[in-house]
Amino acid sequence: MSEDNLKAVCIYARNKKGVLKDISGTFADHDANIVMIHLETIQGRGEDVFDELYVEYEGVVEPDGLLQALRSLSGVKDVIEHVSFGDIYGKRVIIIGGGAQVAQVAMGAVNEADRHNIRGERISVDTIPLVGEKTLMQAIDAVTRLPRVEILVLAGSIMGGEVSQSVDRVKRAGIPVIALNMAGSVVDHADLVVTDPIQAGVFAVMHVSKIAVFNVYRVRGRKF
Repeated sequence: MSEDNLKAVCIYARNKKGVLKDISGTFADHDANIVMIHLETIQGRGEDVFDELYVEYEGVVEPDGLLQALRSLSGVKDVIEHVSFGDIYGKRVIIIGGGAQVAQVAMGAVNEADRHNIRGERISVDTIPLVGEKTLMQAIDAVTRLPRVEILVLAGSIMGGEVSQSVDRVKRAGIPVIALNMAGSVVDHADLVVTDPIQAGVFAVMHVSKIAVFNVYRVRGRKF
């Protein structure tokens, strides 16, 4: 699947039994493959309240027919075409760890992403400062469920135990992991260990860029 071929729509529909089934069936009837779906449930339900269903799909040669069929469904109020999140926000770099270290990694990543995005790429940087082994483990495991994630950077002073097991699971899902040079066993599980947090952010963006020549897998297991 290529993100360049994805189309997106927002469907405003009633939240009642059978509506979602009819919507998904309409996509299938038009040979459309749904690759992402997000339902925003609106509180304070009433006759004039419609939930927002965001769908990204591929495989439709003539989308006008699909849109017309969706609008004709019972319970659907409106269907609006959009540009896909991939075209807007692009590939995602996720940074998780302690506040000070996350901020430094983000500085390097944002500055490097700016260079590439000016040239037409789309690379976004998402961060969250967290503490605690269980909290970190849950956040790292959740990375595999986020859309468009291309790389994870772990920024902290000490990480190990269950966090290291989470790193292994992320890597098995095909997402490379960069870790700062820190205490704990995480440095033995990451694909790449970097001492300078700013450089770690730069490396992460360079890896996901289409035009950069750096690749984490070519230096896997090394420390810088």
